[in-house]
Amino acid sequence: MADRTAVDVAVAGGGPAGILLGLLLARRGVRVVVLEKHADFLRDFRGDTIHPSTLEVMDDLVLTDRLLQIEHHKESQLQLGFGDERVTFADLRRLPSRHRYLALMPQWDLLEFLSTEAARYPGFELRREAEVTGLIEEDGAVSGLRYRGTDGDREVRATLVVAADGRHSRVREAAGLVPKPSAPPMDVLWLRVSSRAPDPDESVIQIGGGARLVLIHHTTYWQLGYVIPKGGHREVRAAGLDDLRSRVSALAPFLAGRMDEIDSWEQVHLLTVEANRLRRWHRAGLLCIGDAAHAMSPVGGVGINLAVQDAVVAANLLAGPLRSGRLTERDLASVQRRRQLPTALTQLVQAQMQRRVFAPVQRRATHSVPWALRALPRVPLVRDLPGRLIGLGIGRARVAG
Repeated sequence: MADRTAVDVAVAGGGPAGILLGLLLARRGVRVVVLEKHADFLRDFRGDTIHPSTLEVMDDLVLTDRLLQIEHHKESQLQLGFGDERVTFADLRRLPSRHRYLALMPQWDLLEFLSTEAARYPGFELRREAEVTGLIEEDGAVSGLRYRGTDGDREVRATLVVAADGRHSRVREAAGLVPKPSAPPMDVLWLRVSSRAPDPDESVIQIGGGARLVLIHHTTYWQLGYVIPKGGHREVRAAGLDDLRSRVSALAPFLAGRMDEIDSWEQVHLLTVEANRLRRWHRAGLLCIGDAAHAMSPVGGVGINLAVQDAVVAANLLAGPLRSGRLTERDLASVQRRRQLPTALTQLVQAQMQRRVFAPVQRRATHSVPWALRALPRVPLVRDLPGRLIGLGIGRARVAG
């Protein structure tokens, strides 16, 4: 017989949504266990942008100053590059926030920080190397999780199970919840090269010859996202690594002398871009949040921040019913009501950006700055909109209690 634990909330997935939800609930007296299948958080090419909306949540928890002691890089403007010319399409310097920048920080540092802070509360427990294998269901309701740990098969019983285990959520699948998909027209190849003086200091999306390259400047390296047509990975592999290095160098000539740092396809990581969302985020005893409820495109880097907002709203609305022992499915539905419109609108904006800016197009010799981008800074009513959408999002929430 499997060993058993009983808690108020069992969270599947130790990503930003799962860890933060555990922290927020534990600080309000709810007993939480978070199950993370890996031994650590050290995985490359996860979302590394912390947006002002998330920093405001850290403000609410009086954690911002400690968080920003971790090495990071700040970006206040997001730019598009057309050859040697650059234009700002999102300016965060006029945001109505104390934080008018993106903090670029490896996600493993953020997760270690949050899990350490959460562990200060007696009601929080993070179990690493705990891979969820199935649901426990009784009388039509979810009542716990089965998982495989380092010491064998185990169970955790809970009033509420939260699926925060990503876009390929095993918990969501086991619960029979199927997301409605869309078809983004692109995938992304992520790679990394070193940063050297006198490199540019700002991140940029470089456009030229029908191709797009995202250059994200961290303190000691460049994270590069080479955009390819949907399903085009096999064609890129067939052309060879030299061809990929040449394509990247053509868009970012200052990196040409160090592209030999990429000497194996193992250093090139494919992100299959997906965007979907559940019609129903919950069942009796179960709630999906983050990518398990809505996979986001990488456009704008907002996925982590949507997940954070889900966790904040869930904690605000569910801590009281959980403490009183009166949690109902209506409470879970209230989380979806608060979050589904911001999610849908964000995905709509991302879809437009994918089609108009990010998706690769037929190759051309040159690519000039579109007139609309040139005019954007001169139109006060719309110039700040991209910065607000990326920095603060739609319907941002603050921590209650």
